This record gives sequence, structure tokens and C-alpha cells, in this order.
Amino acid sequence: MKEFELINHYFKGRGIARRDVKVGIGDDCAIVTVPEKHQLAITTDTLVAGVHFFEDIPPRALGHRALAVNLSDLAAMGAEPTWISIGLTLPEVDMDWLEAFTEGMHEIAEYYNVQLI
Repeated sequence: MKEFELINHYFKGRGIARRDVKVGIGDDCAIVTVPEKHQLAITTDTLVAGVHFFEDIPPRALGHRALAVNLSDLAAMGAEPTWISIGLTLPEVDMDWLEAFTEGMHEIAEYYNVQLI
């Protein structure tokens, strides 16, 4: 599966759609509108197999964890989460694993009303 096929199948069009997202996932970058007199808090935590999680963790649970650790960082700074981005480095594409991972991630994203951009 090629990059854009993967994005379109597992990520694009899933979850919530916020009005403040002008260009979302699928292009070279996202474009979002930050409300006047607001600041933007950004966090990125890379999770490494065998370091930050056991390699046999169920993919749905890893999807939860990958988003939850970053939402926790935002909460620690008093920030309200609105958008998320994701970077995946996979040695190979396992469609069942990826489906479960994205389901877990999207569950948390919808709960916190954040959009994948």
C-alpha cells in the first residue's frame, strides 16, 4: 500500500471535522485557524517499541497511548487540545494492525474533540 492510499484508507475522513481546519490530513501540511488572542501549544512525543511500550502491546491500546501521552503533556501546560498530527515509521504495513491502531487513536481523538490534521 502506498503512502496516500494508506492515508486515505486509515486516516482521512475519519473522526471529527472541525471548522477551524482549513486543510487537513492528506496534503503536504495542514492549515488551521488559531482564534484571536490565543496561543498555540505544540507537543510531540515519539514512542519507541521496547522503550516506551512493550512490543506485544495490542495495537488498539497503542493507538490510545500514542495520543494520550501527548494530550497529557498539553493538559500539564493548561492547553486545550484541538488538533493532532501523527508520524508513523513502520517496517511493513500490516493492515489488521494498522486498522486496530487507528481505531484506538480515533476513539481518543473523538472523545477529546481533536481532529487529525
